[in-house]
Amino acid sequence: MPDLNLRRPSVTIADVASAAGVSRATVSRVMNGRSTVDPAIAARVQEAAIDLNYRPSNVARSLSLGRTTTVALVVPDLGNPVFQQILRGVTSAAAEDGYRVLVADAAEDPSEEAAIAREARMRCDALILVAPRMAGAALDALLPLVTPAAVINREVDHPATPSLVIDYADATVQVVEHLVGLGHRRLAYLAGPRAAATDAARRSGLVAARERHPDLDVVELPVGADLASGHAAAAAVLASRATAVVAYNDLVAFGLLAALNEAGVAVPGDISVAGFDDIDLARYATPGLTTVSVPQAELGRQAWRELHAVIDDDAHPATTTRFTARLEARSSTGPVPRTITRAVVTEPVPAAAPEPELVDLGPVWSVEPREIVLRHTRDRVPLARYVDGERLPAIHSPRPYLHPVHSLAGVPLTESEPVDHRHHYGVSVAVPDVNGTSFWGGRTYVADVGPTLLPNHGRQVTTRAEVDPLAPHLLLDTVRWDDEHGNPLLDEQRRLGARILGDDGWALEWRTTLHASHGPLEIRSPATNGRPGAGYGGVFWRAPISQRTVVLSETGEGEELAHGSTSPWVAFVQHHHDPYTQDRPTTLLLAQTSPPRHWFLRAAEYPGAGPALAWDAPLVVPAGGTVETGIVAALVDRALDLDEAAALAAALR
Repeated sequence: MPDLNLRRPSVTIADVASAAGVSRATVSRVMNGRSTVDPAIAARVQEAAIDLNYRPSNVARSLSLGRTTTVALVVPDLGNPVFQQILRGVTSAAAEDGYRVLVADAAEDPSEEAAIAREARMRCDALILVAPRMAGAALDALLPLVTPAAVINREVDHPATPSLVIDYADATVQVVEHLVGLGHRRLAYLAGPRAAATDAARRSGLVAARERHPDLDVVELPVGADLASGHAAAAAVLASRATAVVAYNDLVAFGLLAALNEAGVAVPGDISVAGFDDIDLARYATPGLTTVSVPQAELGRQAWRELHAVIDDDAHPATTTRFTARLEARSSTGPVPRTITRAVVTEPVPAAAPEPELVDLGPVWSVEPREIVLRHTRDRVPLARYVDGERLPAIHSPRPYLHPVHSLAGVPLTESEPVDHRHHYGVSVAVPDVNGTSFWGGRTYVADVGPTLLPNHGRQVTTRAEVDPLAPHLLLDTVRWDDEHGNPLLDEQRRLGARILGDDGWALEWRTTLHASHGPLEIRSPATNGRPGAGYGGVFWRAPISQRTVVLSETGEGEELAHGSTSPWVAFVQHHHDPYTQDRPTTLLLAQTSPPRHWFLRAAEYPGAGPALAWDAPLVVPAGGTVETGIVAALVDRALDLDEAAALAAALR
């Protein structure tokens, strides 16, 4: 049978008017949302439209209202993820009001922006300019021609044009204060486009930071705003002798990170890098990028709200909305390496007047925003940072961890989020299977299947971390382990202490007690689940990859002798590449604090080790019971031989 609907004539506005007993003009006013129609009549018209399945013509509606229900968005570079997120915010907010968004890309050409904006405005009801690069006079002349309009990342004086700005000056101060706190005093700023108001705001922040820190030296390098610009800047950055870099945005920072990696320069071991904007990839970079988080999508949403108010009411007062930014400190920034600090001194320093001798109290912990820092009282240089881990991805089994941990000479001896195992985080208590929940991160080994990504990742939550008031070298932390459903599984007490061993070494002690306070525990590993030799789980130290790594243990030299052994200690003797000194030997020695367990140790694939809780059999802890584990680590700024390592291990124990 033929579809009779195909031959049914379309319903017109006249049909609705006849059914509702009103004029076509009244139907038009109701369909266009005008408020001048009596509510009872409007309801009758709407019922008639529904009964007749009437669909208004968008073209006719636009002609009637003199509107297209579209808004144009002009951006400098649509390839920049920041502008993509702003577009997403505008699009979602405008859609709620029945508007669509058209996009124009100015390709970072200030001379073309005004023409592109005027042409876009001719096709739409309103215009949003995102971070325009054109000169102030050109922008002032343009705005009266394109109203209603809104401007993002540029403050304007036009009385009918709302503007939305980020306080990039304060954001810059936040970045610099973070780097100064890490000991950096010579920075390189990779400047963005000269025409960008956001670049001027960053410069203003640098001026404010220099006023706070008169000893701060900032080298300005004109670069640009994209990946290629950052990549091309690497040679100039290294020539500047800066110990830290502040990039104009995250794209520039990513380009620089790639070039530094190609040149064999370690970040942050040799130089720290920070960006701006916190685009989605920033936290997943290698290393994770320290940056300033900007509410990108919210900028777009708020811009539409302000613009829509102006569209609906020509007399609506324009406002300037200000947003603040938030520092996101990640793995790309760390303490200034002392070898580099000495290298940048090119002139002899006059002898200072003798000062009163200070008592060296050794390392002490201090509570700082979002982390707890271990500093040497002699020179306040950070030795280790204890991070709560709350912002780690769920798939990485979020947990508190230590990173970076440095030798006295500033060599980083931990690694976080490495490309080979993104769920490795410095020093932490990581266990792959506790009653079926993974506190290790990544894939779970399943018998007869192999490593499998399961939704079984738990979370370790710090409930009380404090520095011992009578012994400031001790950090005490109470940690609750929640399973993948958020239910408490066990409680942990951990004790982190530190002491100086001499001019070239210091010791870090990590003791952990697991309490089966919520019921019995069965701790397993891939080895107990059918993968021989993979008995990892417990206190685990992930070290950085170096030019050369030698493994020592009580049983001799070599990875194969240490892995799976119950040696009281193991050691990684490493040689690190450095663009200034070429070779920096270190020894990381790990000694067990409890009755010897089997060592899980890797060196060829990546350097990492820890005493295994469940090597070849599950570890069962009855309800109310406890299990203890831990290590004492010695970080030494020279290469130890087998006899020296054995003697140091005996002294530690």
